[in-house]
Amino acid sequence: MEQFKTLQDLRDYLATLEKWFARPIAQGEHPTLYTEASNSKLLICGIQRDDYMFSADGNWILPSRVHGLSFSAHWQHLKGIHKMKSKRNLGKQIQVYWILSAADIPPGLEFVADPKDPQHYLLCAVTGMKVQDLRAKLQWVADRMSVIKDAQVAF
Repeated sequence: MEQFKTLQDLRDYLATLEKWFARPIAQGEHPTLYTEASNSKLLICGIQRDDYMFSADGNWILPSRVHGLSFSAHWQHLKGIHKMKSKRNLGKQIQVYWILSAADIPPGLEFVADPKDPQHYLLCAVTGMKVQDLRAKLQWVADRMSVIKDAQVAF
């Protein structure tokens, strides 16, 4: 196991690996789910309504390769999202949660490149599932993500 003293060390190391996906999150928030207190948008079971395609009754997630949870797959994209999160969360540390593409993602989920921006990926539901099942899968992904605490020192 290798220890990284700075984010630059990690960035150099990640450049030698396969694809990786990252999400900057304000300290105290969940890496893949939302709470009412942290988000003003409509939520269903901690899932932002705008992120996934819901059925009319709100009980099912419909398959879509253009809807999903947002992830950065390039350092420049991550840096821009980190800057935006820092401005929106004044006084809070921003932590970067990341996962390698080779990670075992639960069945029914897949990382898909955003057709508008190749540095941006979506964690999409590629099969239909109940909202509670997607919530459990997003929790599963979050449990396998690594975190860099107080990431602003690297940016």
